[in-house]
Amino acid sequence: MTTTVKTRGIVLCGLFSALIAIGAFLQVPVPFMDYFTLQFLFVTLAGMLLGSRRGSLAVAVYVAVGLAGIPVFAAGGGIQYVFRPSFGYLLGFIAAAWLTGRICERTGARRFGQFLPAAFAGMAVTYAVGFLYKFLILNYYLGQTTPFAGVFLSAFPLDLPGDAVLCVVASGLAGRLRAALGKEHLL
Repeated sequence: MTTTVKTRGIVLCGLFSALIAIGAFLQVPVPFMDYFTLQFLFVTLAGMLLGSRRGSLAVAVYVAVGLAGIPVFAAGGGIQYVFRPSFGYLLGFIAAAWLTGRICERTGARRFGQFLPAAFAGMAVTYAVGFLYKFLILNYYLGQTTPFAGVFLSAFPLDLPGDAVLCVVASGLAGRLRAALGKEHLL
């Protein structure tokens, strides 16, 4: 591997870490509800474009920066963030970028229909980790008895449908971005 390729990989990881941080503050308001952020869009694109290793590394760097105290998470930053019920989704983002990237690597994804299943697999792992973590924090750390069904239903009607739309958007963007950036720069 040449120095140029290594440098390009480091730059792309840093770029996606920054995009994920920015995505935490790009909030899409939904009338009569709350809002959702665009973080998941950039997490999914990191896996699709950078691959499993570099994509998950980009997300892990983002999480590490937030835990170090830089306020890059939607509600701030710092090590105490691990005690928030929503922290599991950040851990799920790392797994999602890895899984999305791995599926794209294995299938040689280049088109919308190839990216979409990878995006939904990433979404599934994000929510699996997020739901489990939230359940454990609520029930065993905060002492708020909450059935798992309650944790699951808390993702409706905004989060899960919103992230499903972001899966479609990411799948549409990934092919175009790969073509624009050139495949030698990605995966």
